[in-house]
Amino acid sequence: MSNRNKLCVLILAAGSSSRMGSPKQLLAWKNTSLLGHAISQAKQVSDDVFVILGANANDIRSTIGNDVVVIENPNWEKGMGTSIALGVRKLIALYSFEAVLIMLADQPLLEAPYLLGLKENFLGSEYKIVATSYGLKNGVPAVFDASLFADLSVLNEDYGARKLMEAYSDSLKTIDPNGKAIDIDTPDTYQQLLNQNV
Repeated sequence: MSNRNKLCVLILAAGSSSRMGSPKQLLAWKNTSLLGHAISQAKQVSDDVFVILGANANDIRSTIGNDVVVIENPNWEKGMGTSIALGVRKLIALYSFEAVLIMLADQPLLEAPYLLGLKENFLGSEYKIVATSYGLKNGVPAVFDASLFADLSVLNEDYGARKLMEAYSDSLKTIDPNGKAIDIDTPDTYQQLLNQNV
């Protein structure tokens, strides 16, 4: 069996934060930014962390350390599927990972212990996907086996990772995030989470 422990992390951070009114990737969180926090959590899961940027890429790139590979998505406006596809195509072309953990930059409550739980559930099983449960649907953060990289590399605005999870539902395990899978999309949500996590 292949070494499924060769896992990398792909952080999706290409959105324009239209409802926030400013780049949410740069919002203060703990002693860093939302994206900085996501990177620090990802680094506890794998030494190999990739960040997909799009809107405001130049401003955001300058805040990211050299220990992270930055990939810019020129088609970021077409949705998250294009960012996943671009990132995975890069992984296929340049690296030999056996799995990828895909996560968002704006879910700061899903920290390293949760991400490591996804990884451990994946490594301890034969499942091709270990995903986060959102009630009736599943989503990221999620770990995908390398056998699905070809499928991930052709995602687009019409066909995201959720459809892939449905297609491989017989080889998918879900994890309950216990209410922590909250996206920061608006100033109100940001303020609420800040007040709860000072």
